[in-house]
Amino acid sequence: MIVLRNIDEPLVRRDRRWFCVPIIQLTTFVLAFLFAIGSVFAQAQQINNGPDKIRGTVVNAVTHQPISRALVHSPDNRFAVLTDGEGNFEFTLPKVESDGSGMALGRPSMVFFGENPNGVSLWLMARKPGFLDDPNETSQIEASPGRQVTISLMPEALIKGRVTLSTTEAATGVNVQIFSRQVQDGTPRWIPALSVRANSNGEFRFAELLPGAYKVVTHELMDNDPVSTVRGGQLYGFPPVYYPSATDFAAASTIQLGAGQTFQADLSLVHHPYYPVTIPVTNAELNSGINITVSLQETRSPGYSLGFNATKQRIEGLLPNGNYLVEAATFGPNAATGVVNLAVAGAPAEGPNMVLTRNSSITVNVKEEFTATWDGSASWSDGKHNFPLRGPRVYLNARAEAVDDFAQSSGGIRQPSGPNDDSLVLEPLSPGRYWLRLSSPRGYVASATIGGVDLLHQPFVVGSGSNTPIEVTMRDDSAEVEGTVAGIASASVTGEPGHLGSSTPSAYLYWVPLPDSRGQFLECNASPDGKFSSQTVAPGTYRVLAFKSRQTNLPYRDAEAMRPYETKGQVVHLSPGQKANLQLQLISSSE
Repeated sequence: MIVLRNIDEPLVRRDRRWFCVPIIQLTTFVLAFLFAIGSVFAQAQQINNGPDKIRGTVVNAVTHQPISRALVHSPDNRFAVLTDGEGNFEFTLPKVESDGSGMALGRPSMVFFGENPNGVSLWLMARKPGFLDDPNETSQIEASPGRQVTISLMPEALIKGRVTLSTTEAATGVNVQIFSRQVQDGTPRWIPALSVRANSNGEFRFAELLPGAYKVVTHELMDNDPVSTVRGGQLYGFPPVYYPSATDFAAASTIQLGAGQTFQADLSLVHHPYYPVTIPVTNAELNSGINITVSLQETRSPGYSLGFNATKQRIEGLLPNGNYLVEAATFGPNAATGVVNLAVAGAPAEGPNMVLTRNSSITVNVKEEFTATWDGSASWSDGKHNFPLRGPRVYLNARAEAVDDFAQSSGGIRQPSGPNDDSLVLEPLSPGRYWLRLSSPRGYVASATIGGVDLLHQPFVVGSGSNTPIEVTMRDDSAEVEGTVAGIASASVTGEPGHLGSSTPSAYLYWVPLPDSRGQFLECNASPDGKFSSQTVAPGTYRVLAFKSRQTNLPYRDAEAMRPYETKGQVVHLSPGQKANLQLQLISSSE
């Protein structure tokens, strides 16, 4: 059975059951395991009197056709072989030899000794140009003698195109960038990805892309043609274009790529006059540098740029006509930010004075309502000595995550100022909107508020000089849950993936709190016989989803994106201290 767990908790197995344990308990387990492993190797030596053969096939994850000439290897590269024309491969493992101390020699370091008839399993992976690891499958497959294994590789997707000028000439040297839609901590966000420079024909190409959503953007390109450029005359350039021909990122088309798909994204740049702009800056402490972002005033849009002149203490550069939001952020212990609006209208422009102000620090007060003691511990170092952490610092992890795409700032718990500093302080936080992200191996977060705002469901706003504390309540009267994923136990000891002798999970479970629930998202694995259990589920109402494959991009914090799952899974309400038993149905990949 499997314990539902926080991401920071490791898994161990006991008598065919898997449990989550705090880090403090893992050391004892590891020592016991190392003590016993010598006898396990010795047993393997007695069993393995001849060579072991491991066989399998590498296939295309989309078409399921075999892939020839793929390299199949162990993680430590001590075993490697190419597949044949039918995608098949075979390993012959050498006989185990003893080093005289009961330990076995001749096996790769990633060998796993499990409960199977032949006593030994080998982790394998595959690769081939033009193919990627399937993001919904483990990159390493457990293989053992007598069981045919299948390794799936995802065919790469491509975005390619040509950038031309308004005169239909090739835009040589323009930078083209893609942004991918990824789920981070349950929230879909646009993340900057690859950037390439178009060749002399204006052509660009992005390879090795996974299935998903993308946007294509060009960066500014100044017109440096000596024929059309007059010294001291009007300067020209090409503003960013957001595929196919939008003027800001929000209006750009989203490219939905499937596995193995190639998308043609041609763009055309438009010639515009550019004008010198300057923005005076005060209070700039540049010990650790400064970052400047420029976007259209209506929406944050990448692609524009300005620089900082440290001698003149000002931001300067060139921009075409438009209304812009210019933001600056410094780094280091005295991090500060500033923002101004700038209008360019057919002439050089000077913006208002930008005043950089120190970023905010927000105290986190923790109220403990625990009923049981806890033996967890942690420490920190000042570079010379180690000191024990005390109070909530030992178990509570907190960070602030910017709500808006392309926002510059995020925050975390600052280091203690000395051995007696038990305070929790989030910093540095520039003005903006943030989600509070909390996690703990001890108990659960019963509530989190700031100025009456429920931070488990709503973001909080940081303004200049914000200092209202965050109030957090911790409890440990968690619910206890156990259950089974239907249709898996019958597959045991059949020689198929997920049998009792395998360490591969038979299902991946996701506990998604309903929009108004006080519950907290959890993910776990079902053991090879389909069972799971946990004593640490936060009370609340959940939709429990069980998948055969790992869901790396489940947008569990986005109610709209989760609508397709409303008819799937099982809804369960858990009260404090409740014990529940669940029978779940597996959701197939085709649903």
